[in-house]
Amino acid sequence: MNIAIEEAKKAACLGEVPIGAIIVYKNEIIAKAFNLRETTQNATTHAEILAIQEACSKIGSWRLEETTLYVTLEPCPMCAGAILQSRIPRVVYGARDAKAGCVDSLYNLLNDNRFNHMCEVIEGVLAEECGSLLTQFFRNLREQKKNQKRG
Repeated sequence: MNIAIEEAKKAACLGEVPIGAIIVYKNEIIAKAFNLRETTQNATTHAEILAIQEACSKIGSWRLEETTLYVTLEPCPMCAGAILQSRIPRVVYGARDAKAGCVDSLYNLLNDNRFNHMCEVIEGVLAEECGSLLTQFFRNLREQKKNQKRG
């Protein structure tokens, strides 16, 4: 999770929401990514999606069996869907997302037995550190906007 946090910090440096993700396969990191939605102006460039794309390319398959996805924030519905579609068996995340989280907060997509794949989910790993990255990022953003209105 510490490496995912480092990825999230890279996003923050670019003015992106600080979310980072890594994918581990057989004890080796095969993909690292961070949010690039503002940079690309593409709604699908979430950290998880980018990491999944990189991992599929490295493995040479759309099936990411025997992998673990580590992500700093609970995945949204799009990312949870991509996790299911890529057959990732284990997801570890840091902070919950009360507004868009679809692993535990709003929905439980990764463990809905109506789908043909389910994931082991481990939540709350370094949750305070992951959450504080987001809190500080949005606090700074609000402060910048307030200063622009004054200036």
